[in-house]
Amino acid sequence: MTSTTSTGIIRTELLSVAETVAREKGIQRDEVLEAMEMAIQKAARAKYGYERDIRAEIDRKSGEITVFACQEVVEEIENETIQISLKEAKKIDPSLEIGSFIKTYLPPIDFGRVAAQTAKQVIFQRVRDAERHRQYEEYKNRAGEIINGQVKRIEFGNVIVELGQSEALLARDQLIPRENFRPGDRIRAYIMDVRQEPRGPQVFLSRSHPEFMTKLFTQEVPEIYEGVIEVKAVARDPGSRAKLAVYSADKSLDPVGACVGLRGSRVTTVINELQGEKIDIIPWSSNPVVFVVNSLIPAEASKVVLDEDSNRVEVVVPDDQLSLAIGRRGQNVRLASQLTGLGIDVISESVESERRTQEVKNRSKLFVEALDVDDVLAHLLITEGFDNVEEIAYISLGELSGIEGLDEDLAQELQNRAKNFLTKQEKEFKQRSQELGVEKTLQNLEGLTPKLVVMLAEKGITTLDGLADLAGDELVELCPKMDLDGANKLIMTAREHWFEKTDTKSKKSQ
Repeated sequence: MTSTTSTGIIRTELLSVAETVAREKGIQRDEVLEAMEMAIQKAARAKYGYERDIRAEIDRKSGEITVFACQEVVEEIENETIQISLKEAKKIDPSLEIGSFIKTYLPPIDFGRVAAQTAKQVIFQRVRDAERHRQYEEYKNRAGEIINGQVKRIEFGNVIVELGQSEALLARDQLIPRENFRPGDRIRAYIMDVRQEPRGPQVFLSRSHPEFMTKLFTQEVPEIYEGVIEVKAVARDPGSRAKLAVYSADKSLDPVGACVGLRGSRVTTVINELQGEKIDIIPWSSNPVVFVVNSLIPAEASKVVLDEDSNRVEVVVPDDQLSLAIGRRGQNVRLASQLTGLGIDVISESVESERRTQEVKNRSKLFVEALDVDDVLAHLLITEGFDNVEEIAYISLGELSGIEGLDEDLAQELQNRAKNFLTKQEKEFKQRSQELGVEKTLQNLEGLTPKLVVMLAEKGITTLDGLADLAGDELVELCPKMDLDGANKLIMTAREHWFEKTDTKSKKSQ
């Protein structure tokens, strides 16, 4: 590098201004001075030409401002304004090489009103960017914490919270319903997210997030803070009701009682912070059935049936507990479902009894017609847990004859009648498949029974490709008794011929 002329402007007050701004904004002095350099550079380009590579520097000790134009030393010139050939550069300074820069110092700049305003805007923008960067660095690892702040202002329902030298945004949809804040109010909130944003706050707060309640209990209950009690799950309807599932490996400790506190002192503190939100604290269990029963508190369940395949559970409650179990507008069962991660269907004992009676009637009718037996024998089979004819046809003869009231001859006769019924039914289904025009490859597909073939055909699926094109949930919808895993497996079997065709084409192309 070399220089041809040098002119400087002494501005010792710049350093004191930079110190003051840096101190107020909580950023480095160099960042403020760099912002000033950018502002001077912009004003200089407006005066000397935007096409030139003009730069400005402020001496960090004296405050002297220097403005200069740069030209890069190159082998072949493409732009004479910002480049100079190596030959010409050597005339100025023989030590220069390609990639070096020549500085041509320019006269001092007299800032006019427009230039001063432009410089002010540049400085303000750069300082604000530096301030945001400092804020991001300070809070990026604090997501998940509770923080205290002061309401600075309200913008369209959103609350801008002052956190010392920083600001955070508490969006309207992250507030607890019906709560109002005014500028100057003290506020406590959960740091939901901290991220880089081109404009606006980078710290995002929430008071409606489920974890806000968890952190409040962590502050109020020493056993949670120390890890003796663990918060396993939380479900909230902000401002209205919430459920908290807690667990302790220490069997001598009551986790629910510890969270409630003496005369409800601990839970009351949290309730007051959440604007009177009612909180059900329940014991967590690794047994999903027990956990579901607990989650429906204050209602009591009399029967629970878990379907692991569909991830749903049916809960039967006494008739007088039905409205309590469901809750106002379904709130209790909805929160229980969120807490357990299971779909929960609540029915009354009378409805369940009616349904069970109807199911018994339907099965009894099936056994009477299929096996040509009387109602007494049909009910005996139902009582022993038989749901369909297939179970009777393929159970071991010893198990069937071991049922009280059935000897070996009667058991053998029942099995023969069951097998004859299934053979006849299969022929009928195959005949129906032909009438519906079902493709042979679909009829012979492994895992697809003649009954399922007819069910699909009656809903428009008559080819192997038609089945292969379905998604698992679509097949379950067409065949309700099929589980999702079985449906996906069947679809993949139907798609095998696609891959075989692809392999054949690849081999031919080779």
